[in-house]
Amino acid sequence: MNSADTPKFRIGSVQYLNAVPLTRGIESEVVFATPARLAEMLRRDELDAALVSTAEVLLTDRYDILDGIAIASLGEVYSVLLAHRRPLESITEVFCHTASLSGLNLLKVLLAERGLKPEFKPLPDPSKAAEHDAVLIIGDPAIDFQRAPHEHEIFDLGTAWYELTNLPFVYAVWALRRGIENKELCRNLREAKKFGLETLNYVIETREEYDEDFRRDYLGWQVHYHLAEDEKRGIAKFCELLRKHGLGPVYEPKFVS
Repeated sequence: MNSADTPKFRIGSVQYLNAVPLTRGIESEVVFATPARLAEMLRRDELDAALVSTAEVLLTDRYDILDGIAIASLGEVYSVLLAHRRPLESITEVFCHTASLSGLNLLKVLLAERGLKPEFKPLPDPSKAAEHDAVLIIGDPAIDFQRAPHEHEIFDLGTAWYELTNLPFVYAVWALRRGIENKELCRNLREAKKFGLETLNYVIETREEYDEDFRRDYLGWQVHYHLAEDEKRGIAKFCELLRKHGLGPVYEPKFVS
């Protein structure tokens, strides 16, 4: 690759189905990795922007949030869940998919609000989730788990958050590295989202994950991609509860357009 072919900006995103509409048209310029890996690369200044867990931005005072774009849900999200065999109140340990900081901290908040503080342990391999009594799974592995035979009850974190707060939950945002000129980068990311939503039916009809009816429900209803006042209130409430339960330090989000 010569310098003329080198992308001007270093952008990272996840390979999950729910992120597909946010990188439409710029896929060839994007590094794909887990949210946790993207966060590591951001911290090392190896990326200029990455679609990362909201908690990564709130717990690390070095990023701005691109306004107007998120992965969020108002109620059931289907792809961020606690699968458990025993009642929540009797759970003493939870094995956690290590990919997402937001899912883990959201679960900690939701359980702490119920007076529950189990031990949280890493789950290196999500394919072995069914072996555990209580397991936090996110993204496509969570969808795979729910669509396969299982003996667990499902505690959908999006549903639980909405029942607690009456607000949407924001799982992921575009985190921007501070201290660089990024107006063009922000414009590129906004245009990718615009193109993704304008062609959402094409995405739903042509992707190969799962079946078309599921993709239509999931991408067209269960998750949404705007970051407006209600979503910001959801983020503010998340900050409040992270602080309340000693999961900080928590930094005020800075939104840039």
